[in-house]
Amino acid sequence: MSDDAYDLVVLGAGSGGYACALRAAQLGLSVALVERDRLGGTCLHYGCIPTKAILHAAEVADAAREGARIGVHATVDKIDLAGVRAYAEGVVGRLHKGLTGLISSRGITVVEGEGRLVTGDGTAPAVVVVTADGERTLTGGAVVLATGSQSRTIPGVVPDGERLLTSTDALRLETLPTSAVVLGGGVIGVEFASAWRSFGVEVTVVEALDRLVPGEDPASSAALLRAFRKRGITVRTASPVSAVETLPTGVRVSLDDEAGTTLEADVVLVAVGRGPRSAGMGYEEAGVGLDRGFVEVDERLETAVPGVFAVGDLVLGLQLAHRGFAHGIFVAEEVAHRTGRLDRAPVLVPDEQVPRVTYSDPEVASVGLSEAVARERFGEVETQTYDLAGNGRAQILQTSGFVKLVRRKDGPVVGVHLVGARVGELMGEAQAITSWEAWPEEVAALPHAHPTLDEALGEAHLALAGKPLHAHR
Repeated sequence: MSDDAYDLVVLGAGSGGYACALRAAQLGLSVALVERDRLGGTCLHYGCIPTKAILHAAEVADAAREGARIGVHATVDKIDLAGVRAYAEGVVGRLHKGLTGLISSRGITVVEGEGRLVTGDGTAPAVVVVTADGERTLTGGAVVLATGSQSRTIPGVVPDGERLLTSTDALRLETLPTSAVVLGGGVIGVEFASAWRSFGVEVTVVEALDRLVPGEDPASSAALLRAFRKRGITVRTASPVSAVETLPTGVRVSLDDEAGTTLEADVVLVAVGRGPRSAGMGYEEAGVGLDRGFVEVDERLETAVPGVFAVGDLVLGLQLAHRGFAHGIFVAEEVAHRTGRLDRAPVLVPDEQVPRVTYSDPEVASVGLSEAVARERFGEVETQTYDLAGNGRAQILQTSGFVKLVRRKDGPVVGVHLVGARVGELMGEAQAITSWEAWPEEVAALPHAHPTLDEALGEAHLALAGKPLHAHR
């Protein structure tokens, strides 16, 4: 085996790529990990971690501003955006340092540079990397494509980093705008809208579809809309954008609605989702199929090229870091199984059992099927909604929201949907309930710690089992 031949070559060191590399090394495979930027990828440096740190700072601002309601009098003198950024960057830096040390300790070869897939003529798949010292070819018994995703744009709207922003640009702002229009009511859009509003920015969210977070159950969308309006966030749904114009002092957005509405603000955040980062990387030339940029894979995440796999945001479905993380572990174990290093073949978790959390205020979280999808799949279903007003911990936190359960008629729970402060922390139990096909009676029999938000899950299952305690029936 040459110096540049490995059992596994991973192209991309984001959540899916580094998880794959770590698990493969743990299983005894030699691994090369190619990354053009920094270990950890978008999630660690430009996505999940810094945005959630900023959202925590926003939560602190709200707590200080509203403290008088619970007898704690405080004021918010100013939002020091440089200080907020330094806090978020500190969190990112510590995690990056830990990840770098972990990768090094596992004996994984990290190759810095721009990589592209090459294969053909019956040869083993390989990755050619343009490094600072020239080209380097890494051959692998298997290659994993983990190049992730990038911000989508609106035709004719080119972000400039100053007035027209991507989510990455928004993280780098040096001063807060007075007003902002957020184009896109999905996860990224509502999280930035929520944080900016907590910092005192006048925010308008524009969504082309008929509701916020359209991937969630309609009841969750409606609850988030009510909460946003109560917080003073303007929301315009069913409002496609027809034009965006940069002005000397701001930006003008024209909407394709009946009134021909125009909006003006200091900045516009383009948050219309993320697309796969697959262009110009040799995928199609090597024989890998693409569908609208997404890599086509089979049920084992293998492409049409034997020995070449794809994980995470490159694969059509939920664009979530923990999905990519799970994909990476799965492929590492799949390769190890095929090469005799692991006795049993791994099992891939389906997308519907991947938990989803939007970290706005309030949070929106879910796992499993929505009511509509469950009805389409099973026909007759039962639902139960438990209002957080009856939960002691929710009263202490002064949050509103609900737990909504969806079950097959006379069968297991197939969907859990939550709205409220910190409900994302309940996803562990919710995922276990749906993925292990628990019946309401089984969950209702389990004591839930008091006083916790987790009790709301127990109460909802009690009600669905026909024995409600703190819920009217």
